[in-house]
Amino acid sequence: MRKILLIAFILLFSRQAFAQTKDSTMVQARDTFSNAFLDTVQVKKRFSINDYTLIGVQYGVGLSQTMFNPTMKQAMLLNNGYYGVTFTRYGKLFGYMPYFGLQVGLMYGHQGYKFKKDKETGTTGTVENASQAVIDVIEVPMMAHCHMDFWKMKIIANIGIYGGYRLNIERTGESVDEKIRNDFLDTDNRLDYGIKGGVGFGFVLDPFEIHFEGMVNYSLSSLYEPDYYSKYYYRFAYPMDIIISCGIHYQLTRRTGKTNHQMRRQAYDEVYEKPKKK
Repeated sequence: MRKILLIAFILLFSRQAFAQTKDSTMVQARDTFSNAFLDTVQVKKRFSINDYTLIGVQYGVGLSQTMFNPTMKQAMLLNNGYYGVTFTRYGKLFGYMPYFGLQVGLMYGHQGYKFKKDKETGTTGTVENASQAVIDVIEVPMMAHCHMDFWKMKIIANIGIYGGYRLNIERTGESVDEKIRNDFLDTDNRLDYGIKGGVGFGFVLDPFEIHFEGMVNYSLSSLYEPDYYSKYYYRFAYPMDIIISCGIHYQLTRRTGKTNHQMRRQAYDEVYEKPKKK
């Protein structure tokens, strides 16, 4: 009987010692796992990272100039009433980068120029006797929309192209012909296209987001045919606009984005199979 009790005591002690050694090894391994290792763990994701859709409206103001060749002295032309609607789709670039998105929109804005007196010559430039012109434009931008989310905010960067159409023109000047004051000439280009980009920041107040952005539009379509004035000396006029806008966006689908810290925490829990609460 004593032998049986002794054998049972030895087996029980050995089991407890093995369990303590295993727990000690797990704790030591847990402490040695680096953040780099946790970043490689394949985390089970119920939703795609930052995979959601926004629709929004924007309003802003623009500062316009036109890049003339040959150059002429200009002032910045302030244009109110830049507005439109945008559709933004967030997703992972190449299935890996969770900070990528695409944005398309329909925007209404303005282009133009405003000449000022040249101090050296004492003259003010004109085009068709107009010292100022405001052109109404409708455009469709398509841009890569990159973002970095943190806390309840995000940093935004956009770059892309746009196509548009010049709707109306208003020329200003004492000697402007009344027939063309509000009409385009046959030599004017009404189709517009160019590059567009900018940066901004936003506040995330699920399901709404408020974005503040500064954008630059640079047209690659001259306001008029380069040989309209002379068949031998070409002239160009490329509009450039700086736009400051505010947009209110609504999340059409659930926002599921996670920060790097949150993803690492999730990987940590899955490695050690954190027990579920009953």
